[in-house]
Amino acid sequence: MVPNRQRRRLLLPAVTLTALGLTTTQALAASEPPRPRPHQAQHLQEIGQQHARKVQEGRGAAGPAFSAKADRGGDDGGADEAENAAEGTAQYTEARTAPGVVAPGAYGAAWAQLRSMPSAGGRWEQVTSKPYNADDPRYRDVNSNSSGGAGFVTGRITGIAADDDGYVYAGGANGGVFRSRTGGGQWQSISEKLPSLSTGTLDLDGTGRLWYATGESNTGAVSYVGTGVYVLADPKRGQFQPGNRVGGAELESTTIHALRFAGDKVWAATSRGVWSHSTTDLSGPWTQEFVPNPEYLPGGSKAGDPSAPYKNIANDIAIDPKDPSKVVLAVGWRGGDTYNGFYSKAADGSWQRVASLGDLPTDAANVGNVTFARSADGSRYYAIDQSPDLTAHNPDSGLKGIYVSKSGSPSGPWTLIADKDKIKNSGSALQGAGYQPGIQSWYNQFLQVDPANPDHVYAGLEEVLETKNGGASWIVPGPYWNFPFPCWSIDPTKQTGDCSPTTHSDQHAVAIGTYHGKASVYVGNDGGIYTRPVNGAVDSGGHAKDWKSLADGTIDTLQYYSVGVGKDLSDRSGRGVSVSGGLQDNGESILRAHDKVMGSNFGGDGGDTLVDPGNGCNIAQEYVYMDVWVTQNCAVNDGSGNSDPSKATSYEVAPPDKATSSARFIAPLAADPKDVNTWIAGGRHIWVQHKGYAIRSGSEWTSAYDLGAGHFATAVATVNGTVYAGWCGPCNNQGFTRGIAVGNTDGTGWHQLDLPVDGTVPNRYVSSFAVDENDAQHVFVAMNGFSRSWTEGPGAGIGHVFESRDGGATWTDVSANLPDVPADSVKILPNGGLALGTDLAAFYRAPGATDWKVLGRNLPTTSVQQLKTGPDGKLYAATFGRGIWAVDLRRFDHRDVVGDVAGDQED
Repeated sequence: MVPNRQRRRLLLPAVTLTALGLTTTQALAASEPPRPRPHQAQHLQEIGQQHARKVQEGRGAAGPAFSAKADRGGDDGGADEAENAAEGTAQYTEARTAPGVVAPGAYGAAWAQLRSMPSAGGRWEQVTSKPYNADDPRYRDVNSNSSGGAGFVTGRITGIAADDDGYVYAGGANGGVFRSRTGGGQWQSISEKLPSLSTGTLDLDGTGRLWYATGESNTGAVSYVGTGVYVLADPKRGQFQPGNRVGGAELESTTIHALRFAGDKVWAATSRGVWSHSTTDLSGPWTQEFVPNPEYLPGGSKAGDPSAPYKNIANDIAIDPKDPSKVVLAVGWRGGDTYNGFYSKAADGSWQRVASLGDLPTDAANVGNVTFARSADGSRYYAIDQSPDLTAHNPDSGLKGIYVSKSGSPSGPWTLIADKDKIKNSGSALQGAGYQPGIQSWYNQFLQVDPANPDHVYAGLEEVLETKNGGASWIVPGPYWNFPFPCWSIDPTKQTGDCSPTTHSDQHAVAIGTYHGKASVYVGNDGGIYTRPVNGAVDSGGHAKDWKSLADGTIDTLQYYSVGVGKDLSDRSGRGVSVSGGLQDNGESILRAHDKVMGSNFGGDGGDTLVDPGNGCNIAQEYVYMDVWVTQNCAVNDGSGNSDPSKATSYEVAPPDKATSSARFIAPLAADPKDVNTWIAGGRHIWVQHKGYAIRSGSEWTSAYDLGAGHFATAVATVNGTVYAGWCGPCNNQGFTRGIAVGNTDGTGWHQLDLPVDGTVPNRYVSSFAVDENDAQHVFVAMNGFSRSWTEGPGAGIGHVFESRDGGATWTDVSANLPDVPADSVKILPNGGLALGTDLAAFYRAPGATDWKVLGRNLPTTSVQQLKTGPDGKLYAATFGRGIWAVDLRRFDHRDVVGDVAGDQED
């Protein structure tokens, strides 16, 4: 039996890891008797098959994942988990870009305005400052991944740097840079003053300076664009400042995959080509070295083309250690394009495509996401290559291979040293059809050569790989999880049985450093940062026995989509609350009143969340595509529910749109604040149920309204039987349309509001509603994306918050002085004020006021995805990169205005 971290993995065809039969890898025992197949394994396969059918029919949940030529779209027959993950990323991006593309400088301009605004209210306090145990033995129910072996987790880490004095630097995907002085742990945030906390990469140069490239590069899209590259001269003591930026605004609004150093020059591989800069004079502008399709750059003749963001992606740079003038560029979109390939300089100074590199492919169809690594002595170069062709047509893996150049030159010749099958047969946990090593090589890659041994290499895909003989043989010291191995046990008294802890899956960053004379490797992935000795111990299957998670609670890069708060009835004081939240790839977290450690009671990707304000153990958690689960005991279980369904304490209650893939990746879910038992869920249909947390089946939902073919809900809200539903379809920038439907929970009175493209409410993504509990005709709507000064597209319009007092018949723009930044969540507060969560901060408009102020002090500059009030009088903010925060609403009213400006909020 295999519990279910895989809930986010298997929206695609075929047999998965949960359907393992006998295997032949060195790690699995061929004689092991078959294990009971748990409920969720069958459930996952069914979801995967349903989603795959829709994709194959060209009717995926939201149409093509990316632009037509830039991605596989919805018509390939080889749907796999990579398509699922790409779709989720695309939808997060669409909310911020549709109906067009975003011009450079948008975030920078918003941040500049933010810095000049006054603050209102009290001080935000971090809620998720305790360690988060993904293997918490309290929560071993059927929908949990507890016991998989990942241990303590935080959010995605996409950059790591380490020195020989015990200093380690970790960059969160959207959480900024943290410093440890103790070889990992006891972290301190050192980038709070920067306008972007999105991490592309972190590097220490030869003089000990720390380089921070902003703009997460895992997707090549624009979800987490940055504001350039920053350098900290004294990283052991200093903190990043806006004045630390290298050059001008040339790299603003880009993602940066890699920085590479040679002599007095640094090279940057970005989403807008390859750039370089002097490392001695940091003030001059960046030099554009190579852009394969300049007409698609901002200001170019094709800048408005839907595929423009994918036309100039550079992935890495390899520099010959013997001759720094010899450079090889790895360029190309992971979904495939004609410009994909390797480039080097010709005699005339122009960049030309490299025709042959030995085993390393050079054709556009087989050069996708690429990562290079060089040995310290210059004798070896290594590379990972993801193939767009395999990604599109091989349901098991997109990995072309891992390669070595034993000449030490990036010009080769390169030799293949590992492919999917070699890794699969080296102790990998990924054995099932449809999900094998390299299935997400477009997203998961790192390479690191041991400075003391050029044949000792750590490689990251979904798992952590290692070779000590230059690739002749491999082990998997960090398997995906422990579920398929004979040593695993779900018994809480045994934790994971005889298995050693592993790392979280989905690898992104790596570094080697030394503390007290001992060398350690550090790996960053979707679950945070882990370490082990460079030459650590392994068991007979090649799995490490010595991983240590560094997510000690002082580093909080958790990426929340949602938050819910309810009274903790076990708290004798009567004042304690239980806080839950849905996370990117880290399930659902739960923190009860007296917990010293947060636990994970649902697995996979956690979407929207409902929590009963009167009982924090009544929880509804959404997995992707509206797959809703409910528990009435916080999902507490000792694991017995996995073998005996009658003992399960979590129940799948997904509305019917889940079965037909007719919902967004993160579908909206809401409860009536006046009736905790009335819920609304939005896919193609608006679903209603009145049993609250006592619901036990998806058949108990009724359809109140059909939004129409190709239309999918993006936001829903209800008060006293009145429902507002925002939708889009198509949802990307190819013909983007949006609308708002209004009706009643009983199915009567439904109608589409008249929202012309050139009207008051802009033609952008509807992200949130706030309905007046005393008058359902009074409603606010928040619009995502940037206004038309930054977004190119029909009807992009202006404004981010709009108010109606007649049920949506007419609207008034109440954005006033808000910065022009995507708006994510709007909330009417108990005092009649208004709170707004955006991609940069939370804002507050006092009752009777017109202008907005920054809400509270001390909140990091990151995306506030959702705002919810708790029964304790606090406002909770779910941030996508810095955890959950709370501010006490009882401490301020419409007169409570702090005199300082927002620029001082972190002091």
